Amino acid sequence: MTPDQLITFAAVAEHLNISRAAVALHLSQPAVSGQLRQLQEEFGEPLYQRDGRGIRLTPSGAQLAEYAQRLRDTYRQAHAYRDALRGLERGTLRVGASTTLASYLLPYLIAEFQRRFPEIAIQTAGGNTADIVHSLGSLDIAMIEGPVGADLPPGTGVHPWREDEIVAIVPREHPLAQRESARSEAAEAGASALSATFDELAAYPLVLREEGSGVRQLVERAFSRHGLPMRVALEVAGVEGVKEAVRAGMGIGFVSAMSMRHEDNALSRVSLGPAPLTRRFSILMPHENAPSRVAERFLALCLEGIA
Repeated sequence: MTPDQLITFAAVAEHLNISRAAVALHLSQPAVSGQLRQLQEEFGEPLYQRDGRGIRLTPSGAQLAEYAQRLRDTYRQAHAYRDALRGLERGTLRVGASTTLASYLLPYLIAEFQRRFPEIAIQTAGGNTADIVHSLGSLDIAMIEGPVGADLPPGTGVHPWREDEIVAIVPREHPLAQRESARSEAAEAGASALSATFDELAAYPLVLREEGSGVRQLVERAFSRHGLPMRVALEVAGVEGVKEAVRAGMGIGFVSAMSMRHEDNALSRVSLGPAPLTRRFSILMPHENAPSRVAERFLALCLEGIA
């Protein structure tokens, strides 16, 4: 039995899925399976059982997981202490961000951070909100756009961040865009001159992001609050996929207003009424009790609101 095997087992116990644990550990799935097999052979009895697409710990496995997780936490604390002693002259920052943030905000933050600390290597991980939450064990800091939820790993700190508006997008020739041809001064400043109620939107086919998307969760809840059905014409992964589907005439899409900052004139923004549909981004610190100085500095940069 080795420390690496126990740290691997701690990740498997956290994710209850060998593939996800492999991603979090930056290992191949066969490498993780091999370590688990060696660990089970040493203990002489099953530590987990297959359960659908994931795994379920046996009583022996659950007990071992407690020891393994304490070992992993101690290792992380030692790692953070080392980084603190080194200062910010060198090191690695692992940042996770859900799709909209990874595409439209994170690049500006990373560019500024590297100007201040050029010797820090930065690794990024993307995905929807659910993907990022599942990967917290392998990250130093993460930014999500959906509801935080109650299934965060123990010791995760949550920092409410900036506010964002969700808007509908339609082709320029769509009836909702055509009914108001004049743009207001607000539109020139980045806001939308168009607006629509959910009753009006429900009359058209809709393009939604994939399951696990923060935008999708917010939109679904809004339609549910209004007691309206959703005519879903297409589900597509990613913000740009939604935009392309809307350009192709598949239906009305929903995106962050942030993603429309550099959009051409092929699409029109439509604010959702009667009140704007907004959400608050969150920053997650997976190891809040022992963060590295690198992660703390990046958090401070995010809270400055430079981007």
